[in-house]
Amino acid sequence: MRAIRGATTVSENTIEAIRGAVTELLDELERRNQLEPQDIISVTFSVTRDLDMIFPAAIARPRPGWDNIAMLDVQQMHVEGSLQRCIRFLIHAKVPISAPIHHIYLRHAANLRPDWSFPQSLTASQSAVESKV
Repeated sequence: MRAIRGATTVSENTIEAIRGAVTELLDELERRNQLEPQDIISVTFSVTRDLDMIFPAAIARPRPGWDNIAMLDVQQMHVEGSLQRCIRFLIHAKVPISAPIHHIYLRHAANLRPDWSFPQSLTASQSAVESKV
C-alpha cells in the first residue's frame, strides 16, 4: 500500500467550480499514476473552511469504479494566512513498490509542494519501511 497526496484550488465557492477542480485533480491522479479505481483503498479529502457548497467525495463517487471506494470529507485545520479555497486529498492505493508516485498539485496549490512536481522515487530506507507494512 502506498500513499498519494494532492491538492488544488478553486476560484470561487460554487458547486461548478468545486466540481471542475475535483474532476481535474482526480483525472490527473489517474492519468499520471496509471491508477485504476480498483487499486484505490481509501480517499480522505480535506477542504478549507471557505469551501462548503459540495463534498468532494460526492463528486468522486459517480466516477466509473469509484462507487465502492471508502471516502471521507473533512475540514482542513485553519491556519491564518494559509492557502484559501484549497482541496486536498490523501489516497491509499495498491501501487507496486517499484512504481514512481506522482503527487498531484494543481493551480495555486502547486506552491504548496514545488518539490513534488516530479515523480517521487522511494529511497532505500523508505523501501525497507514500506515493504514491512
